[in-house]
Amino acid sequence: MNIRIKSSADLDKMRRSGQAAARVLDFIGPHVQVGVTTDQLDQLCHRFIVDELGAIPANVGYRGFPKTICTSVNHVVCHGIPGDKQLKDGDIINIDVAVILDGFYGDTSRMYTVGTPSILARRLIDTAYEAMWAGIRSVRPGVSFRQVARAVQQRAEADRFSVVREYCGHGVGRDYHEDPQVLHFDDPRADYQDIILRPGMAFTIEPMINAGRRDVKLLPDKWTVITKDRSLSAQWEHMVAVTETGHEVLTLSPAQAAQVAA
Repeated sequence: MNIRIKSSADLDKMRRSGQAAARVLDFIGPHVQVGVTTDQLDQLCHRFIVDELGAIPANVGYRGFPKTICTSVNHVVCHGIPGDKQLKDGDIINIDVAVILDGFYGDTSRMYTVGTPSILARRLIDTAYEAMWAGIRSVRPGVSFRQVARAVQQRAEADRFSVVREYCGHGVGRDYHEDPQVLHFDDPRADYQDIILRPGMAFTIEPMINAGRRDVKLLPDKWTVITKDRSLSAQWEHMVAVTETGHEVLTLSPAQAAQVAA
């Protein structure tokens, strides 16, 4: 395993790429409305990344992925491919975006609601958000990846929701996916979870939380992952860097930072 320690110059560039990705999600929020298609959202994000940010849409062509963003609606866990599906009242959707700016990746995702979500959907979204932040707040030098995973898992399971096992966070920097894998549950078989965090490490925390059972299924398109029991799923994602005294979230937009501070 080769965990790349980022220099201060690297982290400066990652702040810019992370902020660029966050700006995409700020931009697209008002467009998530009843009747819009996920492909229309994709086209809007693509134009914003290229024309407004002067960045590269990282997902296009990545291992054959055909679109700019991932749009995961309701029981879709992750990697949903934008298409002609129209959003309807009560839907929940995760939009996952990645950009390349100055040679570094910015990778983040958020949940959005369409119209009025159900009480269960709202609870799930909130718990997934809180579980992500439980993991983030545990990040500091001297802590292990296993401790970060436990923080996420305990918060999600406290509300009787389940954590997806098959997909996880990852190191990030000059490459989209770097070492290590960042699990969101305590896996006794994963010795690398005992690696201790050091300043300069950078990775994503992005738990996928299901309202029902944790089991998932990959569809024939080889990208779209759904819950086996068709229960709702929610996910949030931030890029995090380990600092000398704690952590820095690299994908917080100014509006998000104000909410966190409040």
